[in-house]
Amino acid sequence: GGGDADGAWRAVRPSRVRSGPSVPEFVLSHRDREGAGAGLVWSDRRVCAQSSRRCAASRAEQNQASLTHPHTHSHTVTMKDTTGKHKPKEAAALEKEKEKEKAKAAGGAPAPDVEMKDVSAEPDSEPAEAAEKSQKELDLLTLEDIREHVKQIEKAVSSKEPRFVLRVLRALPSTCRKLNPTVLYKAINGFFVSSASTRDLLLAFLEEPMDTEGDVQFRPRTGKAASVPLLPEAEAYLQLLLVIYLTNNKRYTDAQKCSDDLMQKIAAQNRRALDLVAAKCYYYHARVYEFLNKLDAVRSFLHSRLRTATLRHDHDGQATLLNLLLRNYLVYNLYDQAEKLVSKSIFPEQANNNEWARYLYYTGRIKAIQLEYSEARRTLTNALRKAPQHTAVGFKQTVHKLLIVVELLLGEIPDRLQFRQPSLKRSLMPYFLLTQAVRTGNLAKFNQVLEQFGEKFQTDGTYTLIIRLRHNVIKTGVRMISLSYSRISLNDIAQKLQLDSPEDAEFIVAKAIRDGVIEASINHERGYVQSKETIDIYGTREPQLAFHQRISFCLDIHNMSVKAMRFPPKSYNKDLESAEERREREQQDLEFAKEMAEDDDDGFP
Repeated sequence: GGGDADGAWRAVRPSRVRSGPSVPEFVLSHRDREGAGAGLVWSDRRVCAQSSRRCAASRAEQNQASLTHPHTHSHTVTMKDTTGKHKPKEAAALEKEKEKEKAKAAGGAPAPDVEMKDVSAEPDSEPAEAAEKSQKELDLLTLEDIREHVKQIEKAVSSKEPRFVLRVLRALPSTCRKLNPTVLYKAINGFFVSSASTRDLLLAFLEEPMDTEGDVQFRPRTGKAASVPLLPEAEAYLQLLLVIYLTNNKRYTDAQKCSDDLMQKIAAQNRRALDLVAAKCYYYHARVYEFLNKLDAVRSFLHSRLRTATLRHDHDGQATLLNLLLRNYLVYNLYDQAEKLVSKSIFPEQANNNEWARYLYYTGRIKAIQLEYSEARRTLTNALRKAPQHTAVGFKQTVHKLLIVVELLLGEIPDRLQFRQPSLKRSLMPYFLLTQAVRTGNLAKFNQVLEQFGEKFQTDGTYTLIIRLRHNVIKTGVRMISLSYSRISLNDIAQKLQLDSPEDAEFIVAKAIRDGVIEASINHERGYVQSKETIDIYGTREPQLAFHQRISFCLDIHNMSVKAMRFPPKSYNKDLESAEERREREQQDLEFAKEMAEDDDDGFP
């Protein structure tokens, strides 16, 4: 058995030497898997003379193994064929053997085995690190945006150009979405360098963020600028960011304290450059009190600021405060006081379109409650025209709901296209069913819709107006009956309209005749209604009134478009000549005329 195993080893050896005579050779020998201690044995044979003794010892061990396990020879060829399957394990074992041999040759201790850890078993921390890094970069960009906004505000103050402040306020919603405690903490620490009391007051509303490696200190004010106090406009803007952050995180009590302090600072200032920022601060101040259900507590403050803004010709603050007061009254259903405020105050024409849209909506709501449906429809239509076209979806939904009810109260049917708009289709579904009930004059369907969506109508604030539609449904039914029948009994009318008695039908038909809904007469003795023949509508004043309404509408659009145009200041006299230039030009014309006259005189003998 020993000879066979040795022969098998010799059979493998020549091919190994020919393939690479100058490098170490490794020959694989197999032990019987069925016997005790079965496994793979690696034998290292070097071509150099120093490794010959180890090769002889390896052959002796193989001979002894072959004597102990007689089946080794039969498995040798099989192992030669399957060595490719264990190639990764062979490479690892070879590396370990090489390190041990080098350590022995150097006379030192063998190198310890390195434990290979399973990477798949450990949690993958790379995504967390990447997310943290991206958050740091986003915070750094937000801080740079805030620094740029403060520079724009300072530029507006120095150049007395409010358009730079408008640019900052236009970017306020996107900036507020990126705010977090880390950004606000660094911004307040960086800008409020000279006023430690204000900085400590504002930082009390924030938690100090944990310092991490790689954090860069945010220092927008260094050198001489650090000792200069911050402008009131920039200070109000930074504190406004804190108020918005606290409000968005539903920390309304802290937001109220911070906003009250901000209002005290604004009330103490009288700077025209602060008007735009102050108007935005008024809005969020009232918003905080609305979340706390304390709008009545802030009403007197808004009135005092409105008087001040009117005296100072602060158009932006005046428009914002008027809208806030109207909203305050409408929340508590104080329509009479809201009407008095509208009648005794003048909304500034220089206000922006957003404030105009809010004012027109509140005015239309007041007019609708006070039965002035035509005026309400006009103001609500203008509110939709003033509203942003691609944003403010919630505002447009609210206006459309009220406008649909007002048009139904006027006896008109809204256009079906507005119910099909993607942004309005779902929210206007109850009003679509309501419109169908009014259009067909089906009182049973109207009561069903009112019962099914009553809570939603109350939430929208249109339930009171929708209750008034019951009489319109009945009038529509009377009109449909009048067009269908030339003569019909009062009993049939009561049955078709689902009324209690023919007397009720008689009263309703009489009121419809008086209001001009139908052209008919009632025979009280025989109990029937006789419809009159239809007359030519073009022989009346209705076409003239319709044309007048359309012409007035077009003229109003033209006037509002002209008022909405913005012109550069003092550019109207840029191309006009001054008085001195005009005198010089006239003098030159006179001299030129004299020269021409002299030339003409010289030409005659």
